[in-house]
Amino acid sequence: MSDLRAELTASLDEAEWNWLAPHARRNSVIVVEKELNLVDVGVAIANDDVSCVQHWIDEALIYKPSSAQLTNWNQNQTKRFNALIVQPYVLVQEFL
Repeated sequence: MSDLRAELTASLDEAEWNWLAPHARRNSVIVVEKELNLVDVGVAIANDDVSCVQHWIDEALIYKPSSAQLTNWNQNQTKRFNALIVQPYVLVQEFL
């Protein structure tokens, strides 16, 4: 599985909200809290590691953006995120 980790690490990128917004409208954006490594989450999702992913959901470390977050980000189209595509999702971490 190290190939998957290397592939996801290579595809990790920065994105502005205006690029991510269409994915949010399709309900495919997942917010990843700063405590977690974006690539670790991507690997767990790609490998269908249900127990790990469910734990993060239960701890509110990964979640769908709230309507308040979406409103805020839609008003700031150049807000930057770290982004990682793990089909069919786009994992994002907010820049602070």
